[in-house]
Amino acid sequence: MLIIDSKDCENIDKALKKYKKKYEKSRTLNQLRERQSFTKPSVRRRTQVLKAIYRQQIASGKLED
Repeated sequence: MLIIDSKDCENIDKALKKYKKKYEKSRTLNQLRERQSFTKPSVRRRTQVLKAIYRQQIASGKLED
């Protein structure tokens, strides 16, 4: 459960913005999306490798985006 410390004089918009940032940093939504469907460990590992290769190509300048 997320708890936001709010001052009495603080605007509700600021408190809501703090809550949204804290919620995003807790990665709760990402966990829910991952749990919706099962991905095999081999598939997950393969996607990580492909992403790493893509990042390396961009960093080395071979692939222009």
